[in-house]
Amino acid sequence: MDILLKGIHAITWQQAVMIIIGSVLIYLAIAKDFEPALLLPMGFGAILVNIPFSGAIGEHGILDILFNNGIAYGEIFPLLIFIGIGAMIDFGPLLQNPFMLLFGAAAQFGIFFTIALASLFGYNLKDAASIGIIGAADGPTSIFVATRFASKYLGAITVAAYSYMALVPIIQPFAIKLVTTRKERQIRMKYKSSNVSKTTKILFPIIITVIAGLVAPDSVSLIGFLMFGNLLRECGVLDRLSQTAQNELVNIVTILLGISIASTMKAKNFVTWDTITVIALGLAAFVFDTIGGVLFAKFLNLFRREKINPMIGAAGISAFPMSSRVIQKMAQKEDNQNFILMFAVGANVAGQIASVIAGGLILALVPALL
Repeated sequence: MDILLKGIHAITWQQAVMIIIGSVLIYLAIAKDFEPALLLPMGFGAILVNIPFSGAIGEHGILDILFNNGIAYGEIFPLLIFIGIGAMIDFGPLLQNPFMLLFGAAAQFGIFFTIALASLFGYNLKDAASIGIIGAADGPTSIFVATRFASKYLGAITVAAYSYMALVPIIQPFAIKLVTTRKERQIRMKYKSSNVSKTTKILFPIIITVIAGLVAPDSVSLIGFLMFGNLLRECGVLDRLSQTAQNELVNIVTILLGISIASTMKAKNFVTWDTITVIALGLAAFVFDTIGGVLFAKFLNLFRREKINPMIGAAGISAFPMSSRVIQKMAQKEDNQNFILMFAVGANVAGQIASVIAGGLILALVPALL
């Protein structure tokens, strides 16, 4: 009987808290539909690793084995997911309006602002950079950078990144309204549709990979896998592989990524004030990314005859396609005849590219500064 009760007697209050947190993540995934593909495996994994004497962790524990081989050492899972993401994305709206790339770049402001802020809070530069990248609104990029810098806050960073992505419909409208007027949100934009040739769509991922690789070599694996997935989509001769990347590959790797990342959610490392601070700083990164994109659009309007709806700038984050849908919904709430979705989609896919490049720049710059 004592053997059977061994786990009950050994459980700490921190482990109990983590089991509750895991249950909350499962609840949010099922009841609220918040990024269920990631939050449910993460939540269940958090329960597994915080059961006293858990056989799921340790030298022969399956979660630690998956984490070490799939994330910590090989960075395999985040990169494989990028192939699927690339296969899902249609860069057509961006190619029709190339200037939307500017909004993708501007909406990364929150990353660098938060790196500075985290440094002021006493975090070392590698941890500060790992926290700041939450603002990329891109879970795989956040995991990749935090893993490369061996951040002890990887679990908190991952939970924050995916939670805030799920909360885009709540966070972004709040941030946008802080820095815009109703009149600005009602600005209409004329969409001029143009045909994008198949050749252009095929050349685009190749050219972007080369340019991004030359500007930020550390981003080659990230941007390369993203663009490889897109090339599968656009080449026209590998539809079967494109569909596999979008469905089976993403689904399998998402399950493995979600449950193995829970290896970092052990109570002794997770239930700390640092975790609360990391999650708060991640929110700041997310909010200031949104604000940075909006303010950049307002700045451009000072010099443009045809005004840009500044909400387009907010779509420059990487949360695709959720952010562009939120922007369109806000525009129609202010004016039910205002259709800016295609502009928002263009900025949104630009944000996907920009966030990956930002991650690569951080990976290159931070070690150089140390």
